[in-house]
Amino acid sequence: MATGKADNEQLKSSKLFDVSHVTAVVTGGGTGIGLMITQALVTNGAKVYITGRREEALQQVVKLYNSGPGKIIPLPGDISDKSEVQRLAKDISSKEPKGIQLLVNNAGIARDDATKFSSAGEPNMEDPVSISEHFLKSPPESWEETFKTNVTAQFYMSMAFLPLLAKGQNETPGYTSSVVNISSVSGAMKGPSSGQFAYASSKAAFTHLTRMLATTFSKTGVRVNCIAPGIFPSEMTAGDSDNDQKSSLDMKPSNPARRTGHDADIAATILLLAGHGGAFYNEQIMYPDGGNTLVQPAAN
Repeated sequence: MATGKADNEQLKSSKLFDVSHVTAVVTGGGTGIGLMITQALVTNGAKVYITGRREEALQQVVKLYNSGPGKIIPLPGDISDKSEVQRLAKDISSKEPKGIQLLVNNAGIARDDATKFSSAGEPNMEDPVSISEHFLKSPPESWEETFKTNVTAQFYMSMAFLPLLAKGQNETPGYTSSVVNISSVSGAMKGPSSGQFAYASSKAAFTHLTRMLATTFSKTGVRVNCIAPGIFPSEMTAGDSDNDQKSSLDMKPSNPARRTGHDADIAATILLLAGHGGAFYNEQIMYPDGGNTLVQPAAN
């Protein structure tokens, strides 16, 4: 479609959202949103390397969901360690000498237990002393750990894998490789984020990191976009995974959709950004949040 004109065949969903040409790396691919993304990609033909600190979780994903037509390959590693990031990039480079087409920076942590309203209670928001005392319980190491994994690690992953992404985009005419960052709608919320200041601040930083990376990479042809989900079932929101390596949430959020996110909501978003139909997207922040930013103060 060099002229931009397309016949009916080229506009079929099977063409627009096809990822059979994609080799991807998904961090935190063993559970939660990372698993949803992995499933969507492998079901539509991609080869997907999944990373994570827990090898047993990665192997369970292979056991349960590696049914093709693509392929899931586990690759244990801790992205919060810069040397591990570089090792992962070197390992993938040896396995994929022609490069890759997609990096999904999904891994993340939350360390606000000391102030999170659901576990630590809520201060009197009309009392300055109550607010001060509550949030001063947040230990500095919680902020350090959160930013190290949610921002710094994503920076190093993007930089380490940039040469592989640039190389990989030469494999499919008219297609450009991309980084997709999985941030959070929490990074756009103006309120106290249910007591999770460190987490929400890190996600705001991660969302802006997307803009900086997109600008920095623009002359290489590698695109950078961001998905900032609302509440989805994951070990972060639900606490545990079930036997299917997935989590469950029994709640009805205040968003206009009146529900939490489903696997299909994430799948549709990643297939848009990773498929041929998303090749014109760059520096976009997408909010699959059920309309949450419509009903709460937000800066999206």
